[in-house]
Amino acid sequence: MEVDVYHQVKTSVKRLLNIDLTAYKDEQMRRRLDSWLLRCGASTWEEYNRRLRDDPNELKRFRDYLTINVSEFFRDEERWVTLRSTVLPQLLQTSGPGRSLRVWSAGCSIGPEPYSLAILFQEATPLSKHYLLATDLDRSALEKARQRGPFAASEVRNVTPVQLQKYFEPGGPPYYVRPSLAARVRFCEQNMLTDPFEAGFDLILCRNVIIYFTVEAKTRLYQKFAAALRPGGVLFLGGTEIIPHPQTMGMVNQGICFYTKKA
Repeated sequence: MEVDVYHQVKTSVKRLLNIDLTAYKDEQMRRRLDSWLLRCGASTWEEYNRRLRDDPNELKRFRDYLTINVSEFFRDEERWVTLRSTVLPQLLQTSGPGRSLRVWSAGCSIGPEPYSLAILFQEATPLSKHYLLATDLDRSALEKARQRGPFAASEVRNVTPVQLQKYFEPGGPPYYVRPSLAARVRFCEQNMLTDPFEAGFDLILCRNVIIYFTVEAKTRLYQKFAAALRPGGVLFLGGTEIIPHPQTMGMVNQGICFYTKKA
């Protein structure tokens, strides 16, 4: 895709979908857009723009494609072991007896991450009701999350047989989480780059999302996440996502994927 054409596409996407592609890495996004144009059978972006203006269903398909949704329960299992065995006990200890935690899954996709959190909290503190917020830009992904599935066998591969029996509907694949588990999660639409954040979180997860953004967008998001954490709160990132100078944001690296806001 030529630079001038990409500029026109970014302008159209901003106008039609309110998605700012300037925050995404140019090379990755241009390849992704070229692939979509071929898949749709359009010869030029000018032709496809006319289709977007005239067909609401096509506009919805395009929006869903732009928001990348790859997720599974307990993704990067080793990191979830750290969360369960080290991070969560520390948060529960410092929060004080009887206090509920405020937790946010940012860029939750179709729901495996917040549902993994719900399982973790149910196992660790079965008598407590924690605030668990899950947000994403993709409306179709959120709808699937609210519908509790369906989830493929590959998406629940890190779920133990006991958890599968306890927290999922009988049968499968495909799998659906039980209504009692889904009731623990509040799903909301959100554009992380433009919408305001809630505050006072004990734990924020934003995993394998920020890697698609430019350096400037990453820095802006890290700053917003730091501001949304309470002192002592933890930010849980993907395995390849690193905050270059966390101390400038009042954060301390606590090992692979985890950053704690200074008290």
